[in-house]
Amino acid sequence: MRLLELFNELTLHPKNADELKGLILQLAIEGKLTVKWREEHSNVECASFLFVKVVNEKQRLIQDRKIKNEKPLPIIEESEIPFELPISWVWCRLGDSGYTQTGSTPPTNNQANYGEFIPFIGPADISNQWMKYPKEGLSEAGIAIGRLIPKNSILMVCIGGSIGKCNINEVDVSCNQQINTITPIYNLSVFIRTICQSRYFQNEIIAKSSGSATPIINKGKWENIIIPLPPLEEQKAIVEVVNQLFVEVDQLEEHTKARIKLKQDFVTSALHKLSTENNILQEWTYLQKHFSHFFTEKASVKKLRETLLQLAVQGKLTHHWRKLNSNIEPASELLKRIEAEKQKLIKEKKIKKENPIPTLTDDEKPYELPDGWIWCRLTELVDVGTGSTPSKSNSAYYHNGTIPWYTSSATSDNFAKVQDAMITQKALNETNCKVFPKGSLIIALYGQGKTRGQISELVTPGATNQAIAGMVFFNSSKLVKDYLKYFFQKIYHEIRLLAEGGAQPNLNVGKIKSTLIPLPTENEILVIVEKVNSLMIICDELEKQIEISNTQVEQLMQSCLKELFQY
Repeated sequence: MRLLELFNELTLHPKNADELKGLILQLAIEGKLTVKWREEHSNVECASFLFVKVVNEKQRLIQDRKIKNEKPLPIIEESEIPFELPISWVWCRLGDSGYTQTGSTPPTNNQANYGEFIPFIGPADISNQWMKYPKEGLSEAGIAIGRLIPKNSILMVCIGGSIGKCNINEVDVSCNQQINTITPIYNLSVFIRTICQSRYFQNEIIAKSSGSATPIINKGKWENIIIPLPPLEEQKAIVEVVNQLFVEVDQLEEHTKARIKLKQDFVTSALHKLSTENNILQEWTYLQKHFSHFFTEKASVKKLRETLLQLAVQGKLTHHWRKLNSNIEPASELLKRIEAEKQKLIKEKKIKKENPIPTLTDDEKPYELPDGWIWCRLTELVDVGTGSTPSKSNSAYYHNGTIPWYTSSATSDNFAKVQDAMITQKALNETNCKVFPKGSLIIALYGQGKTRGQISELVTPGATNQAIAGMVFFNSSKLVKDYLKYFFQKIYHEIRLLAEGGAQPNLNVGKIKSTLIPLPTENEILVIVEKVNSLMIICDELEKQIEISNTQVEQLMQSCLKELFQY
């Protein structure tokens, strides 16, 4: 089978194994896995004889009062048939391959109904891979009221998010009303399970279920689904082939997982070396040789980005540059110029005077900086502020507004997209909103999912709501902008941990202002940003290659699917 031959290429992601198993089940119930078997067993009795035997046996069980008498299932119409079957097969309804039941729950207010006599199965006990048998189930009195499901039946969840999950019980059980069951007569339980787990049958369940938020299929609709019925001997052959193929797929999946694990271990080890060894240039040259073999997952590229940013803010990317430029002015001088400009703006009442900054202690400093660098707080470099939400009930604040009003969702991109929401000059005059100029950095203080801690840059001036802190740069600190942006990307996970609150943890402006910044020398900042920019381009290219590779694998998978379905 070509798909299996190509599986090493196709299974760059273990999830492809499930897709392949789904395809195998579908091919099985269409008779496409046993074409050669049928050629070698042309004298096998047609499935129509098996169907008659099942009907007769059901009648006998009804007469002996071992199962209930039910209305005959409707004759299959030509319009119901979804695909063509081999000549020796027949279509029948699921209920015609055995007898069906829906579970029942004995009254829970009578504890005498419950005990350890027989397992009582619920939806959580069923998956397509296993069946759980709770120790605590029904008592003898309870099973007399409930439903006995003989071993080797198929139990399927018929409601909710787990609808369609099914498996075979290896012992007698009972089950609740959220489960439909079929006990095959003469037919192989394992083959009927193959049908029930196939894409065709699963699609039929969804199509015939009622309810949107909570889908449910009752026993009547369930047992009326038509199924393909091969001769009994071919059912055995199909089960054997499916089992064999599943074993091969599982082995290939394990090889794939092992291959991915080796790649991940290499990436982790290489990045650790890159961040700890003194000779970064040598480690980077070594790493680049292995990009195409080991950086085949976006998660690995993400780790690479994080490592490069860590090296940048620790001064390790510019170690050799500093050796050649040892007489550069220290960062403390840049900090003095920024402070002088701040004081001037405060005196001119263009910015507000802030409370004194807490003195930095040695215990606060997370690592040692290169010569010439200095630790400082964010508020020493920029003017940090936040916004507010003008009252939504006042239409004059929004109607015909021309001023962009950013919310935390704008921080999802490196450069903030202009929001749909606009506010008016009146809103700006009468509320705490203020316009942050182009080039300001904005960081999300709170928001859904991954939003909190995200940083972005304004390309269009605008106001923000209270869920955003804005960083406005002074003339003397503008050169720090790109470096700061990379720094906050590097500490994204760390800064998220500073958030407080229960349902929606949030940062406050005070914590943002007091963030510790490792400030390089003025000249080195430009070198760092240039290096990081070029390295991020390499990471972008790696991600593009991964996307192209994944697309090619998907196209190859689709090509194989078409070939196999024409088989």
